[in-house]
Parts: sequence; C-alpha cells; structure tokens
Amino acid sequence: MDRVIFNEDHHAFRASAKEYCDRSLVPRMEQFLEEKTIERAAWLEAGKQGFLGLDVPEEYGGSSVGDYRFNQVFAEEVSKVSAALSSCFGIHYDCAAPYFVDLGTEEQKQRWLPKFCSGEYIAAIGMTEPSGGSDLAALKTTAKKADGGWVLNGSKTFITNGDMADLVIVAARTTPEKGAKGITLFVVEEGMEGFARGRKLDKVGQTESGTSELFFEDLFVADDNVLGELDRGFIHMMERLAQERIGAAVSNIAHAAQILDETIDYVKQRKAFGQAIGSFQYNKFLIAELVTKVEVTQAYVDNGVVAHDENRLTAVDAAKTKWWSAHVQNEVLDACVQLHGGYGYMNEYRVARAWRDARVTKIWAGSNEIMKELIGRDLGL
Repeated sequence: MDRVIFNEDHHAFRASAKEYCDRSLVPRMEQFLEEKTIERAAWLEAGKQGFLGLDVPEEYGGSSVGDYRFNQVFAEEVSKVSAALSSCFGIHYDCAAPYFVDLGTEEQKQRWLPKFCSGEYIAAIGMTEPSGGSDLAALKTTAKKADGGWVLNGSKTFITNGDMADLVIVAARTTPEKGAKGITLFVVEEGMEGFARGRKLDKVGQTESGTSELFFEDLFVADDNVLGELDRGFIHMMERLAQERIGAAVSNIAHAAQILDETIDYVKQRKAFGQAIGSFQYNKFLIAELVTKVEVTQAYVDNGVVAHDENRLTAVDAAKTKWWSAHVQNEVLDACVQLHGGYGYMNEYRVARAWRDARVTKIWAGSNEIMKELIGRDLGL
C-alpha cells in the first residue's frame, strides 16, 4: 500500500540519507560492532550533510526544516542499516535537540548548538537510574545549591551515547521535598571534574551502540548550565516524551520492514524438499500476515507522525504507537528468524542481529507495560 504522507522534497531527502548510509555506515558496520561504538568520523559526516540539525534554527547551524517527516525519513534509512545506529543518532538529533532549542538560553544555544549540528559535540540524555527504570519521578541523583552553581551527586545507567557524549542532559533532584516537582535539568560537559563514565555495558543486542553508566561525584555545574526552569525538569521531560516515543515507533517499524523484505527474498531462494520454502502454504500464509501487519502498523505510525507535525499527537497516542510498533517489530523478527531456520540463529546473518537488537524496544522509552498503564488511565480504568 502506497504511503501518501511524503512529497518530492521528502523523497529527495531520502535519497540523500540513503546515500549517506550506504557510504558512511554500511561499510563500517563490522568496525562499529567490534569497537562497540560509532566512530566520530560517521558523526562528522552526518553533521556535514545536515542530518543532525533538522530541529535546530539556521542561526545556530541547523536547517530548522519545521517538518517532522524529515526526521522520520532519516530515522527510517538509518534503521534499515541498524537499529542501534538509529537509536544513537536519534537520541542526538531527535530527542536531545528539542531540549536545547526549546529550553536553552541564547548564550547556551550559541555555545552548544553549532557543534551539536556539526557532529563535533555528541549528546546524551541522563535520566534512567539503576533503581528507577521507567519511573523518572523516583530519581535519586541530587543537585545541591552552591556558590555560583550546583553540586551533583549520583549515577545514571543504560545511557545511549554515554561512552562518548560531550553534552549530557542530566535530571537531578534540586528540591527533594517537592517530589516530581523538585527536579531540574543540567547540562554536564565532557571534562568536568567529578564526571566519570563507567564501562560500556555488555548488552544482549545493539552491540555497536556505546551504552554506558555515568557517575557524578561532587560535580560542580555552574548556573549557566541549568537547562530550562528550576524545579520544572520533570515537566520538561514529560513535554518531550511524545516526540521520543513517536521517533521510537518510526525506527521500530522501519527496522522490522527491512528485515522482513530481506527474509522474503531469502525464502524465495532457499529450497527444501525440492521447492522454495516460501511456497509452502504455512510459510506463505505467515508472510502474508506479517506483511499486512507491518503495513497496517506503518499507516498507524505515519498518522502519528502527521499528528505530531501538526501538534496534535497526545501523550496517550504516542504511547500507543510506541508499544504497538515494538510489539509488531519483535513478532515479525521472531518469525523471520524461524523462517531462516538454523541460519537465523547465526550471528553472521543480519536477521539474528536484528532479532537481538529489537528486544529492548519493548523496554526503553517507557516499557510497554507503562505505555498500557497510560492508555488504561486515559480510558478511566
């Protein structure tokens, strides 16, 4: 079924994004997997091509396209290469950018955004803590007022880009007695005394993304590194979760659709009992179901993108797209592994890596269970 939300500009942009992926990402994938990180050169090339500043005004080095469908197109093309790469770039240009653009002072924007857009600075978001998970209001990292700034103590975990981030948006508790209404956002910069990175976490999948623990020990952060309003950090985070979740949905279904296409090619060529395995009725029916499910989900996600672009996407509808796309993604990829047989369990096959990489999408950006809780509450349950 044709997708009708794109125009000629989007198609031209997709061609540029694909060319970047084919030239700068695909040939380096084995290196990224071995080193468990994305080398700086790939970031700098993305910045040079204008992919990292889509939401950033031109005066700060971005393109300020004002059309979320461009974010969608870039995420889709990167997701076709690797779910991990999409998550790393997505945290930077899709999740962190709105914080800097919407909440930053003029001085902060001038200081950070030009290098953010060029890829010289890589961004991460430090919200999740070892004891908190999806419960952002329960964080334990503290920031105590000091002369000219704040002193941070605490830790974060599961931080995408944490291994190499130059700028980390950190949520810390500034007024403990106010609960969720006492959280503030700070920008921690590489090289600050008291800021340390833990080991690269040994994940089940998404090997090529540098996911790390972050530690703050008596870390002094000046007042001019406070991002947004004092004690309104939780609200700032909630206001931007819809974009994070629709962005996750975009990547989820693009990733699944690509591997399903590759699996269809495989079952046309792979033979058993004298015929292509795709011609067996069970496999044929299964693939028909998977293709339909992917296309239905794609239409739903596209509708969510348009709603977000028109400022109509609610937090509840974003939750729906996030959990459903993750569910379908994992269902499709599990079936693709099965259709590959024993080869589907071999790491040298993309389908095996994709299957591993996808499992976390039902957990991050708010677990699927939390998404359903939000939806249930909205229904008055």
